[in-house]
Amino acid sequence: MNHQVMRRLIVFGFIILASIFSLYPRPAQAADPYIMLVHADGAIVPAMYNYIDRALEQAETDRAALVIIQLDTPGASVAVTEDIIQRIRNAEVPVVVYVAPSGAWAASAGAMITMSGHAAAMAPGTSIGAASPINSDGSDLNETSDQKAKEILTATVRSLTENRPEEAQALAEAMITDAEAVTATEAYEIGLIDYLASDVDDLIAQLDGQVLLIGDEQITLNLAGLRVEEVKMNWIEQILLILTDPSIVFLLLSTGALLIFFELRAPGGFIMGTIGFVLLLLSLYGLNVLPINLFGFIFFVLAFGFIIAEVLTPQTFGLLTVAAAISMAIGGLILFRNAEIDQFGGVPSWLIIGQSGGVATLGLLFFFYIMRYSPSSRPMTGQEGMIGLLGEVRTPLEPQGMVFVNGERWKAKTVDGSFLDVGETVRVVRVDDLLLTVEPVRSIKHETKNH
Repeated sequence: MNHQVMRRLIVFGFIILASIFSLYPRPAQAADPYIMLVHADGAIVPAMYNYIDRALEQAETDRAALVIIQLDTPGASVAVTEDIIQRIRNAEVPVVVYVAPSGAWAASAGAMITMSGHAAAMAPGTSIGAASPINSDGSDLNETSDQKAKEILTATVRSLTENRPEEAQALAEAMITDAEAVTATEAYEIGLIDYLASDVDDLIAQLDGQVLLIGDEQITLNLAGLRVEEVKMNWIEQILLILTDPSIVFLLLSTGALLIFFELRAPGGFIMGTIGFVLLLLSLYGLNVLPINLFGFIFFVLAFGFIIAEVLTPQTFGLLTVAAAISMAIGGLILFRNAEIDQFGGVPSWLIIGQSGGVATLGLLFFFYIMRYSPSSRPMTGQEGMIGLLGEVRTPLEPQGMVFVNGERWKAKTVDGSFLDVGETVRVVRVDDLLLTVEPVRSIKHETKNH
């Protein structure tokens, strides 16, 4: 899982850089018939529908001889699944859904997409099934909602398998009502799928000469010698697909909010604030698509409240920052912890804990820097705000006199009782009611040189 998250982060960064220069080029319209190969790998989300729809539109324009959708998905959105099914069933070219390679699965909504093709195929070592509906937060539906959802989905699979054997129809319904799942061999033996093929070439060889019903028209597939043309996701579709990875969404959400907080605490250039705002916007897309548990947001809000309180009350010595990190970890665990989110990959615990620990470390370091070095850490109003300001002697300090500081004349005395003449520059070191205690700037410079 560690390598998978890192790989997606690297790919995400590369795509953003590549998108500045160009899009993936669209293959030129084919003059001769060809076979289109579409790789539908990942959760069923809006970006996946856009990809399949774009590929089928191109295939219809080019009059491709066949479209093979190679599927490997844990499922996900039922609404998007219905759109994909409708698009495949209404396609003007033959579409075969092929669950591959070995080890792939067509789980949940993926099972229904497999059945929607004009023909269905699977590779040995793959599986299909377990399409029971659940709540958007991953919990089981109540009895009434569960019954309604299952009736709708079973009606859909009945229409998709009406030309298949009764045993296959019964299995398709059991996938929804009882979360049944079977292997490729079992699905082929009862007629739920049409072909068992080891790879794309094997599938094409088996399909050559076969007759498929496309709408009301029977089409004979003449595939011998035709080239296979892959259509890949463009950079927008890839980014949108990556943005539905729960790990990426968590990183965008936590990092973006932290950068915005840093910008508000120490404004200067709006760089951190701008980047943080963009990261938050990107995370909102994933949060809108993913079946998250909104209760976790309470802990995220609480975490940022702790951070703000830490800045306003520095005497806590970082304890509130630690509390913020703990709250963020709890929020992440709740936000991305349910059965439904696992279809999108889930968020590993090490990432949530590690990111929260990083937030605590950065927060403490940044807080120390602000308190130690930033001018904004000094009080800006009241008498305490005078400390550290420079002024000019207006009447000799013997040891008391008048100085001009911050646009006003003040009574002042020297810190060591020494004499200061008119025009000398002084710095305020203490305020006692309306009397300033000052020291000459020249002595500070002299001491600095000696050190």
